[in-house]
Amino acid sequence: MIVVAGEALIDLVPQLPSSGDAPGPQHPALAALTPRLGGGPYNTAVALGRLGSPVAFCSRVSRDAFGEALLGGLREAGVDVAPVQRGDEPTTLAVASIGADGSAGYSFYVEGTADRLFTTPPTLPEGTRAVSFGTCSLVLEPGATAYEELMRSAAASGVFTALDPNIRAGLIPDADAYRARFTSWLPSTSLLKLSEEDAQWLGGTPQEWLAAGPSAVVMTRGGAGLTVYTRGGGTHSVPGEHVDVVDTIGAGDTVNAALLHGLSSLGALSPAGLGRVDGDGWGRLLRFAARAAALTCSRAGAEPPYSTEIGAL
Repeated sequence: MIVVAGEALIDLVPQLPSSGDAPGPQHPALAALTPRLGGGPYNTAVALGRLGSPVAFCSRVSRDAFGEALLGGLREAGVDVAPVQRGDEPTTLAVASIGADGSAGYSFYVEGTADRLFTTPPTLPEGTRAVSFGTCSLVLEPGATAYEELMRSAAASGVFTALDPNIRAGLIPDADAYRARFTSWLPSTSLLKLSEEDAQWLGGTPQEWLAAGPSAVVMTRGGAGLTVYTRGGGTHSVPGEHVDVVDTIGAGDTVNAALLHGLSSLGALSPAGLGRVDGDGWGRLLRFAARAAALTCSRAGAEPPYSTEIGAL
């Protein structure tokens, strides 16, 4: 069982104009917005379920209509929602803006929302082999402290932990304090995955992060592909897969899921097992993750692929 811990929210994504739309001046901010189920951890959980991994989601979800839709999406993907807490507060909203290259930016509406009020970490389901953390849930209090506590306790008990900081700078009031907190998580992290943009904002290097705790650091480089840095000094890269990009929403989350699913398939989903993955294994893992991310980028919103679409590791 892989547990994904963190927020579930609604992405409001600009609707792509169709050829039949009437012409006329309109500011991009006034474009029609389509609600999409989302949140980095949520997307990771759905992607794992679609790939066929046993997965559970640990979060706090609103009882409003958006919250019900989020739970419905998890169940449809085969995700166990037993660890999900519920609240009467509204669902967090993320308004997306899509650049000419398909890259996404976000404005968040998070005050008084249900997911950030996650305060009491549950007991992990029996048979939990890995827990994945990241994104807004590690920024917004009081939930951030509770998720941090769960991360440290899972690592201390020998459970594999994955971390994707997925930086949303607009939500971080004190950048230096967050960077220090990020560094404090590394001794409790088995696998660190982040983007080139995350790395630039954090200001560190893969070698520095490896020395602090993780057995491997996977860096995504957009269309240029992925690179893994391992504690033994090995570095392995694969190119990105060409695709007509609609948007990049959920691409990094799909990489998270593909890596966890692939490591499980290789029998390496443990802190010790990760260190035994050789160059050939990493090549297969990274190509699998690149293929999954490309499929996600080929459609609007966070729509990770099913196992039947992506093929075997």
